[in-house]
Amino acid sequence: MNEAIALANLSALSHPMRLRAVRALVARAPNGLTAGEIATSIDASPSKTTFHLNLLSEAGIVSSKRQARHVVYQVEFAALGALLRYLLEDCCGGHPTVRECCASASGDGPGLDC
Repeated sequence: MNEAIALANLSALSHPMRLRAVRALVARAPNGLTAGEIATSIDASPSKTTFHLNLLSEAGIVSSKRQARHVVYQVEFAALGALLRYLLEDCCGGHPTVRECCASASGDGPGLDC
């Protein structure tokens, strides 16, 4: 991943509705959700949801496929993983304190003051 892609991904995720949509899609992986199901899940109108899903799709964070009369959206785990890896390895240089804070945030680490 390069800086431009990382910034596009971060920008795509930097809206409450888009972040909620990704969260909903992660929870329903690998089956995905339709735009209407996502709209209901995040308490948004279908048109707003579609707008936000298109931005996430352009960034490569979600993908869509047609199933009969519906478009089903799925999260792209490889893209999310690449972004996290970029932030940890490239941006933060794999700094040990950052790694420890990531582990402590998940409850697995020594509980550093992060």
